[in-house]
Amino acid sequence: MEISYKKRLENVCNKKKSRLCIGLDFDLDTMINPKIKDLNSLNSFILDIIDSTIDICAVYKPNFAFYEKYGSKGLKILENIISQIDGKCITIADAKRGDIGNTSKMYAHSIFKYYNFDAITIAPYMGSDSIEPFLLDKSKGAYILCLTSNKSAKEFQYKYNENSYLYQDVAKLASDLNNNDNVGLVVGATNVSKMQSIKEIDSNLTWLVPGIGFQGGNLEESVKISNLKSIGIINVSRGIIYCKNQSIDDIRLSAIKYNNAINRFIYE
Repeated sequence: MEISYKKRLENVCNKKKSRLCIGLDFDLDTMINPKIKDLNSLNSFILDIIDSTIDICAVYKPNFAFYEKYGSKGLKILENIISQIDGKCITIADAKRGDIGNTSKMYAHSIFKYYNFDAITIAPYMGSDSIEPFLLDKSKGAYILCLTSNKSAKEFQYKYNENSYLYQDVAKLASDLNNNDNVGLVVGATNVSKMQSIKEIDSNLTWLVPGIGFQGGNLEESVKISNLKSIGIINVSRGIIYCKNQSIDDIRLSAIKYNNAINRFIYE
């Protein structure tokens, strides 16, 4: 019997005793490590990072923009990432897809069938028919952008209508669509004051929480609220992959530090 995405995520998190998601967002123009000079060395570096952190990391999340920038060679690195992880962790395609139904079907096929990612981030602006094609396979997950950490998020997400903010309406839609237990929300760690109201709409939804580290999100509150009655994945990107001298040892130690910090608020 096929199990749901949420159950698959729970199994990995519990086995590894981890809620850590590492964002694999690299740009050759900003690398600290002087040995990384081209796409070939970057590819090897990313695979080494995976090997050095896979025992403590529950989820990896590459942002497609950082790979699409380099065309077919960058997309090949994405394929290599999935091959290297080889089912040992959950993988989230941070692609923020969202289009009319037939187009979303093609996106879903690309992400889930061709690349073999476990989950994807979705922009909900076009409504439920742009989301539903990503939910047909219960073993695959979709994280809907609900309340993000960027400064201009308030231009739309904080709109108030009929006694509800737009981000709350998004959470309600996600709850309504969660028939296969494979819908989650993206809720930024810089919005702690709003987190509880989102959790109260549906505590069963899994969360992907960016904004920890360089963006200054509150780790303790983010962990506690997002993991209340469900699973909250805490994403750290630059805080891990750009730490110190950007050596493999530096990155592993930073991943351990973040994972230990997260676990203190779960297992204390």
